[in-house]
Amino acid sequence: MTSNRPYLVRALHQWICDNGLTPYLLVDARRLGVRVPPHTVKDGKVVLNIGPNAVDRLDLADDTISFQARFNGVATLVLVPLEAVLAIYAMENGQGMVFPPEPSLSSDDEGRDQDPHAEGSDGEGDGPSGDPPPSPPPRGRGGLRVVK
Repeated sequence: MTSNRPYLVRALHQWICDNGLTPYLLVDARRLGVRVPPHTVKDGKVVLNIGPNAVDRLDLADDTISFQARFNGVATLVLVPLEAVLAIYAMENGQGMVFPPEPSLSSDDEGRDQDPHAEGSDGEGDGPSGDPPPSPPPRGRGGLRVVK
């Protein structure tokens, strides 16, 4: 079955905009294919304003979100694979959705052994996978709430 993430992102984007609020994306900037200005990345994550007043040519496709935005006055093409989207929420009240991590390669994983069954050093799978636990969303303006 295909991922429901692109459908949920499109629906929540429309819902947030329809209510006159500002849609923000929380993105794992370490994922392969993420193209954002390096100065915007903090702790491997970036928050992007994808509101209609902030971006041009927004395309919420099934596999990638792309748009033009200005960073320090410079027009920049931003590309975000859907598996890199960690959350979409309204800036003003924090309402939106946090997504579970999807298995994929990050730019930190390049060149490593890609055997999904290799967990421990002995190959028996009795050790931890070595993946760091997911970090919580950044603190600050409001919290995220589950939308039902």
